[in-house]
Amino acid sequence: MSEVTRCGYIAIIGRPNVGKSTLLNHILGQKISITSRKPQTTRHRILGIKTDGQNQMVFIDTPGVHREAKKALNRYMNRTATSAIHDVDMIVFVVEALQWQSDDEWIFKKIKSLNVPLIVAINKVDKVTDKERLLPYIEKMAAKFPNAIVLPLSALKNDNIRKLEEVLEKFLPENPHFFPDDQVTDVTERFMASEVIREKLMKSLGQELPYALTVQIEEFTEEPKIIKIGAIIWTEKTSHKSIIIGKEGQVLKKVGTAARSDLETYFAKKVFLRLWVKVKESWSDNERALHNLGYRHDE
Repeated sequence: MSEVTRCGYIAIIGRPNVGKSTLLNHILGQKISITSRKPQTTRHRILGIKTDGQNQMVFIDTPGVHREAKKALNRYMNRTATSAIHDVDMIVFVVEALQWQSDDEWIFKKIKSLNVPLIVAINKVDKVTDKERLLPYIEKMAAKFPNAIVLPLSALKNDNIRKLEEVLEKFLPENPHFFPDDQVTDVTERFMASEVIREKLMKSLGQELPYALTVQIEEFTEEPKIIKIGAIIWTEKTSHKSIIIGKEGQVLKKVGTAARSDLETYFAKKVFLRLWVKVKESWSDNERALHNLGYRHDE
C-alpha cells in the first residue's frame, strides 16, 4: 500500500520589504527570488517548490502590495500579488515585528474573509532589541487574526523557519505531487538571468533610480562550456543612462562582474555577459511597453 502524498499551493503575501523573498529562499535552501533592502524588489509571481518525502509545498512569492499604485508597473504588481491569494490552499501573511502599517491593514481587509488556513508570520524579530515589546505585538496579531496561527520568526537568521514548515505541512491536502520531486522553481533561465542583473543594479544604485529600470535578455546561448548572455538595461531618462554606466563605465562594470559571478554559481558554468543601457521613456507607466518587456499576466 503506497503512502499518502500531499501537495498544496501556498501564497506568500505582504507589503513591500517585509522579507517575503528572503523567507522563501531560506525555506528552499537556495536563491530563486532576488532580494535587496529596497522595497518592491520582487515584481513578478515566482513559484518555489519544496518536496520533502511525501509532502510537496508549492510557494507563490508575490510582489509587495502597496495601496498607492500610481504607475502601471505598480498596478501590475498589485494585481499579480492579489490574484495569487485566490485558488490557493493556504496563505502566509508576512508582517514586520512592531511595524503594522496602513498597507498591512489594506492586505488584512483583502484576506480576512478568505476561507483557507492563514499563518501570520511576524518577521524580523531579530531586529527587536527590547524583546519585552514583542509579546504584546504577538498578542495584538493573535487578537486581530483569531482564526490564524501567529508565528514569530527571522527569515534572515533562519530562526523558526522549520516550525513554519511544520505548520504548513499539517494543512497540506491529499494530492499527487504537481511537480517533479527535484524541481525547485518554474522560472526560466532567461528570467533568472534578468533578475540577477536587476538585483545587482538595485544594490549598486541610489534610492530612486532602480525603480525606473528593467532588464531584457536579448541573447541567451548555451554552449558546452559557456553560456553567452546579452542584456539590455532599460531606463526612463537619458540622464539616468550616464549614472548607470558610471564614470569610465565603472558602475556598469561592477554590476556586470557581480551578476556574472552569481550566474556562474547558479548555472554551474562559465558565463560571458554583455550589458547595454538604453532609454525607453516612461516605460513603467505604459501598459504596452510593460507587456513587451515581460510584465504579463499569462500565468
